[in-house]
Amino acid sequence: MTALTDWVLRHRRWVALAWLLVAAAGAVAAPRAVDRLSYDFALPGQPAYEANVAIAERFGGGGVDDPLLLVVQGEDARAAVSDVAAQAQKAVPGTRVVTPDSPGAQVLAPEGNDVAVAVLYPPVTPGPDSYAGSLPQLEQVVEAAQADGTDVELTGFALLSEGGAEGDRSVLAEVLLGGVGALIVLALVFGSLLAGVPLVVAAVSILGTFLALLGLTYLTDVVFVVQYLVALIGLGVAIDYSLLVITRWREERAGGLDNDDAVRRAMATAGRSVVFSGFTVAVSLAALVLVPLPFLRSIGFGGLLIPLLSVATAVTLVPALLSAAGPRLTWPRRGAKVRPSRAWAGIARTVVHHRWLTIAGTSTVLLALAYPVLGLTLGSPQLSGITSDSAGSQAITRAVESGVPDGVLRPVEVLADGDEAEELGSVEGVAAVSAPADAAWRDGGTQLLQVYLADDPASAEGKAALASVRNEVGKAVVGGSAAEDADFVTAVYGDAVWVVLAIMVVTFLLLARALRSLWLPVKALALNVVSIAAAYGVTVLIWQEGIGSELLFGQPATGVITTWVPIAAFAFLFGLSMDYEVFILARMREAYDEHGDTDRAVVDGISHTGRLVTSAALILFLSFVALSTVPSVEVKILATTLALGILLDAVVVRGLLAPALVAALGHLNWTMPGLLRRVLRVSE
Repeated sequence: MTALTDWVLRHRRWVALAWLLVAAAGAVAAPRAVDRLSYDFALPGQPAYEANVAIAERFGGGGVDDPLLLVVQGEDARAAVSDVAAQAQKAVPGTRVVTPDSPGAQVLAPEGNDVAVAVLYPPVTPGPDSYAGSLPQLEQVVEAAQADGTDVELTGFALLSEGGAEGDRSVLAEVLLGGVGALIVLALVFGSLLAGVPLVVAAVSILGTFLALLGLTYLTDVVFVVQYLVALIGLGVAIDYSLLVITRWREERAGGLDNDDAVRRAMATAGRSVVFSGFTVAVSLAALVLVPLPFLRSIGFGGLLIPLLSVATAVTLVPALLSAAGPRLTWPRRGAKVRPSRAWAGIARTVVHHRWLTIAGTSTVLLALAYPVLGLTLGSPQLSGITSDSAGSQAITRAVESGVPDGVLRPVEVLADGDEAEELGSVEGVAAVSAPADAAWRDGGTQLLQVYLADDPASAEGKAALASVRNEVGKAVVGGSAAEDADFVTAVYGDAVWVVLAIMVVTFLLLARALRSLWLPVKALALNVVSIAAAYGVTVLIWQEGIGSELLFGQPATGVITTWVPIAAFAFLFGLSMDYEVFILARMREAYDEHGDTDRAVVDGISHTGRLVTSAALILFLSFVALSTVPSVEVKILATTLALGILLDAVVVRGLLAPALVAALGHLNWTMPGLLRRVLRVSE
């Protein structure tokens, strides 16, 4: 680290210029990288995925892409919805339609009610919005029908899940919102122009990662979740690493060292922690590359890029900026003394004095918050959880209340070669089976059937009915988004325990070598598990059980947690919480090596890092709160998990439980068995 720092200080202008060019190239590359991201959670070899691929190829759409719906209310709604559906077919050639007049589809116009529904499968457009190419024309058809006096609305599961918004905000807009919150927090921390340095470093790091991400998209498909990983984790870790180095530089300057010597000392201590932390996070998350699922591998690659670019900027650009302009950037608080936090020192002393009480109290709270995760149900949101005040939402809600089956929003699709329609109609939980007569629903001797479940496919009853359908005709010919959800859970989480174990083993070995300890990494990993479980548990309470969802988001419970959220949240939270743990433990280790007193080392470590960790966590919390304002319900669920997870981890786990455990373990913290020491090549 010393040799690298000396080189950076000698060539600081060239270092700054190089990163400026990287940032400029990244700014150009970022929009293109986002456009090249995949929205396909491919599950090669899984029955529903293969069935959906076959449906899309043979019939031009459908499968995992749920249909759009026309909902008509008023007298003679059945005839009116058929007429509007016919106009839709003319406006968008290739659209497949199911109306109440289609064979077996009478449930789309319940008797005795003045409501009728038509199911539309327009041609699919590659990208985030499957019907982007046809939606404008369909909306014009609906507007024309409304102008003629027909009470008709266009809706569908995808439109409802997006909250009825005109479009999603750019991920870079989320970074901008997070950056504003970060600037406020950093201004309070530094009270000087130094507040801008972590933001500059974060911007360079994020843009550089998007540049690398663009190159990655030419080598493999990269799932869209990675853009949030890059933007928000990039914002978090780049600021974390910069904060750690700058804070240590200020301490060394206050201790009497001149500017460049203070930079060297900061890099030898805080910079070393940054390298170990970033490398640990990168290698740990790279374990996802080993999973035989393309989208998880892409998350692994993204998880590898983010900390590496953040470390690179922290150990080169930060010292270059501090060497060139550090003292001038301390304006207007040039004379302010830099001291350990008295507040955090007081908290640490209290925790050390009441270590067992703190352990018992915080453990009880965290385990209580984690308990609901035992009832976690994965899937797509239920209709009841994506209702809103939009006209489309109100129309389909009234239709369902009038007797239209919930399953119409997400039909089960079956590739049939014989009399499966009659067989499926008798399956418990199936409201209707439609076999449209149009040629568009046939491919050779194969008929594409529409199976409408009586209950929402995401509900327990709907899942049971879906399982019965698959048992009746065989999983290989059953498609639809609900069937793919079920296979997603099996494919991703069936072997998740082995992936998590692999990540934990790699992380343990890296931390053990960095901290020269057996029990400190064991404790760190155990706390990560508890912290993430608590975040999951609170998310289940809010979104699955509905405790606070109306108050916080103005929406009822979704009844389930979106299938991909837990694995994506794990990638976020594991890396960020491990950062905080390394910062704290490295400072405690440094203090213990100096004086050999564990209790004192705990107080020293927390007093120097408590403010840093909570400030960094607050910045991320505000970023995730900004993310939660995105209309998409799925993104809201992810943002909830991340925001609460970061808050719990920084305040309860790292601020209270972690120091209490270090104090309780005493001398054991600093010991390592001889065999492990020899394997990791750690000196005495």
